[in-house]
Amino acid sequence: MKKLEEVRENYSQAIVKLLKGTVDKESEVWEDILFYQTEIQDYIQTIGLELVVRKEEGFAFVKQLEDEQGNTLGLVRRLSMGFENSVVLVVLRQLLEDFDNNPTDFQSFEKIISHSEIKEEVSLFLQEGYNKVKFSKDIDKCIKDIEDWGFLKRVNSKEDTRYQIHRIIKQKITLDILEEFKQKLSGYVGTI
Repeated sequence: MKKLEEVRENYSQAIVKLLKGTVDKESEVWEDILFYQTEIQDYIQTIGLELVVRKEEGFAFVKQLEDEQGNTLGLVRRLSMGFENSVVLVVLRQLLEDFDNNPTDFQSFEKIISHSEIKEEVSLFLQEGYNKVKFSKDIDKCIKDIEDWGFLKRVNSKEDTRYQIHRIIKQKITLDILEEFKQKLSGYVGTI
């Protein structure tokens, strides 16, 4: 039987981190991902994955390759999210898009938003008479889920919890998906 030392490559730890989720530039394997990008891609493509590196935005991840019918090998688990989580994600994606398209704001590359601001933005999509107590509990759970999935990164704050909207959201929720969901949401709100 072989030992780990005999089969380990210089980029092995980077691949393991990538298979677990998004890797940020602060990670100890970031430089390995940049240096061994070709080797990592060659390795993971044999299992139906593609390496996506957004050096300028400071993150990397793997996504599944699809055949002509949109099928994958099924290695990476697709997130199953409810309607509420979808609404929060779309709101966050739109906020990041608005932030990026605002040429007067040169202070930061990252969009920071507070917990209460997220609640306020999402509450705009609630119908009249919606149970505010239930909403408060539900939205807290949604924000926690979205943070666990890596779309929000908690920023140190003593008062109202603040988050950075992770730029991976732009890769996962494209402008086409954003527009499609906004149309569906508009139809949903119109039926209430």
